[in-house]
Amino acid sequence: MTELLYLEDGYLREFDASVVAGGAQAIALDRTAFFPGGGGQPPDAGQLRWPGGETRVVGLKKDGDLAWHILEGPVPRVGQEVRGALDWERRYAIMRYHSALHVLVGAVYHLYDARVTGGAIYPDRARMDFTLEDLSRERLAAIEAETNRVMQEGRRVLVRWMSREEFERADLVRLARNLVPAELARIRVIEIEGFDAQADGGTHVANTREIGRLVITKTENKGKINRRLEIALV
Repeated sequence: MTELLYLEDGYLREFDASVVAGGAQAIALDRTAFFPGGGGQPPDAGQLRWPGGETRVVGLKKDGDLAWHILEGPVPRVGQEVRGALDWERRYAIMRYHSALHVLVGAVYHLYDARVTGGAIYPDRARMDFTLEDLSRERLAAIEAETNRVMQEGRRVLVRWMSREEFERADLVRLARNLVPAELARIRVIEIEGFDAQADGGTHVANTREIGRLVITKTENKGKINRRLEIALV
């Protein structure tokens, strides 16, 4: 089993771990700060070092209880103690965009009762699709203004854990289809303090002021009741 350190501390840049399984150009660790990808957030990249060797982590894959680190270079043996280091500049950029999308999702949900149908995050941009039919110039302006208002207020971004019963009572699903696995007894929730909360397994900044200012750079019609918003942070 791999302990996922990023679930509690998204700012952890380096960590110590032990190799518990190995394969062709991939290893699993007993603990990791590398995010394996999911929910529109891409996997992390970085380095692993050990006495006499180092290698680059170029991808990750979650398989059951193990997080597999895909390597470009030497592969440490099972049992080897390693030091992991994230490509922090890339990770932090993704964290800012991920948190920006959560504020955007909250704004669209509260303004127009629209839910998410898809999305993707990159280090330099992001996009989100919503169950919207009308996306007029006035609505775009309102969405952008509300999102930036919340971000500039410097609200805390909090990690909460809820039982399934608490989660279902709180109505925190912002997706058009509920994709939270039915077998989960405890559900991780990201809360933009005093504004909105959503089930989420990714990494985020600690305060909305870290995000900056959001600009909607492009819109696209993806179906009868499906509109895409692309964003950039400035």
